Amino acid sequence: MPSASRVTKAPANPRYEPPFQSGDHMDQKTFHELYKQTPDGFKAELIGGVVYVASPVKHVSHGRPHARMAFWLGMYSAATEGTEVADNSTNILGEENEPQPDLTMIVLPESGGQTTINAEDYLVGPAELLVEVANTTAAIDRHAKRHEYEAAGVLEYLIVVVRNREVEWFTRGKRGFTALKPDAAGVLRSRVFPGLWLDPAGVFDRTAKRLLGVLNEGLLSEEHAKFVKKLVAKAKRNRS
Repeated sequence: MPSASRVTKAPANPRYEPPFQSGDHMDQKTFHELYKQTPDGFKAELIGGVVYVASPVKHVSHGRPHARMAFWLGMYSAATEGTEVADNSTNILGEENEPQPDLTMIVLPESGGQTTINAEDYLVGPAELLVEVANTTAAIDRHAKRHEYEAAGVLEYLIVVVRNREVEWFTRGKRGFTALKPDAAGVLRSRVFPGLWLDPAGVFDRTAKRLLGVLNEGLLSEEHAKFVKKLVAKAKRNRS
């Protein structure tokens, strides 16, 4: 899904000058209108009123782990009616924030989710789970984005820190984000999406065996079955 509906197309050449630069300050509405003037494939975000223009994406340090996490979330969502995954979709989060997270997973509005989709087809409001793959953007993802996502009401935030081969997963508590602690087997278990289990080492394996094995255990758990039943019942009530 493109980050914004483009109303003009700029020439696809290295000398293209975007309507803003990293570090520019503006509000969400101004950023959104300027962003719609950029060509397909150009990526920028507004975090806390500050513009961040993305660098070219590398394979091992971003593309591969990004695809791995998309596969993991996609498998979960396929087994969990009432949820949906998005890749690089714009998320409007208030007057100073319009991020474009690497991955988003939501509970659909009719199943009780806390986001909406506006008339322009953009996600509005804090998602249940946001995922960022952090390499050159690690400082932004771990600090500025974490702060703004927490303040906006995002329920869980997962960062894949590629250079350290680590996963940082934050979940909302009474006082905001707290680090999700692994169980005795080293597995991280989502509190928002029951059955969404992650072996952090599996994110960086060349095969998906560990990643899929742990996820399948979560999908077969009683907590996952109860969660799906709850989402289906809520959607049924809202349709009636």
